[in-house]
Amino acid sequence: MTTSRPTRRHVLGAGAAAAAVGLAPAPSATAAPDHHDRPGLAFAADGTFRVVQFNDTQDNHRTDVRTIELIEKVLDTEHPDFVVFNGDVVNGDMTTADEVRTAYDNVVGPVETRGIPWAITFGNHDEDSAAVTGMTEPRIREFLRTYPHHVGSTAGGVSGDSNQVLPVASRAGGRPAFALWLLDSGRYSPETIAGQAVEEYTYETIHADQVAWYRQTSQELQAGAADPVPGLMFFHIPLWEFRHMWFGSPTEATDEAHEAAVGKHGIVGERNEREYTAQFNPGLFHAALERGDVKGMFCGHDHVNDYVGDYFGIRLGYGPGTGFGTYGLEGADVHRLRGARVFDLDENHPGVFKDTRVVRAADLGIDLSPEPRPLDG
Repeated sequence: MTTSRPTRRHVLGAGAAAAAVGLAPAPSATAAPDHHDRPGLAFAADGTFRVVQFNDTQDNHRTDVRTIELIEKVLDTEHPDFVVFNGDVVNGDMTTADEVRTAYDNVVGPVETRGIPWAITFGNHDEDSAAVTGMTEPRIREFLRTYPHHVGSTAGGVSGDSNQVLPVASRAGGRPAFALWLLDSGRYSPETIAGQAVEEYTYETIHADQVAWYRQTSQELQAGAADPVPGLMFFHIPLWEFRHMWFGSPTEATDEAHEAAVGKHGIVGERNEREYTAQFNPGLFHAALERGDVKGMFCGHDHVNDYVGDYFGIRLGYGPGTGFGTYGLEGADVHRLRGARVFDLDENHPGVFKDTRVVRAADLGIDLSPEPRPLDG
């Protein structure tokens, strides 16, 4: 089986020497979850909890200053209780391990200094410099563990390096009232499978063992809480069901089909590029539908999509691209969609997941001019 290298137009300076991951990578070398001995997440006394999702900050050690400004302003206006960096935190344009660490520090630093718990999922680009810098995902995770407010871990014996569930305790204490699921959606597909060329899709998928881990862990959470524990799920690369929702069908792909889907699934937001999915559908959506606990699945990866809708009881949506150092829209509008996604949870609300919305850089007074503004150094 021949592995591929990044070829998508999105790979802007993605580190040409990076080695791509095959279709069925070996499980993480971590023998067991590396949980922190740190306070858990919990709802406030009024029953509320807020999550902010940043996606595709995707820059090197000279991060565009507006990316950092956006993160800081979102944190200061939204006051989240938890932050997820949902993949492609950095790109491959670095030549030393210190540069990789600096690139991460530039974007997680504002969260850390405010004392907000945070974690990441890995995207397809986070390991792009590994062949040169040695910063593989396990080594990146080891570095991130040095931050006092990082709450990341990874499930042992499961494909990927950022699979975990973070229970959010009820305001009454004890039982989990909600669950935040973070999954590693992989990196790149091989060029051939069983001697047949993979000609179009260049991305990996969530694997069967990850779906099995989710199902088993979901059942274990329910055993401690009687009913299924509602939750949100974050991963970088979208599932095929995102596209199916947009068109209201797994087979149709017309403007007419989409117009009907808007009403059926309550779709809002923009779709400015197709969903760059994996070659295969891993069955994660169906597993969540059967379990009945996951209320929403949110991705990134496609920087200029930010739509969200209700697909048969599960909200599917994009976090907009956060980083100013990577691709966006065309021309003068390149940064128009830069932003973050906010999630409001409320124990008093049916299903606990109350609402989600996008916060735009433009609404926070951030300069949207096309010219890059990298950090000095």
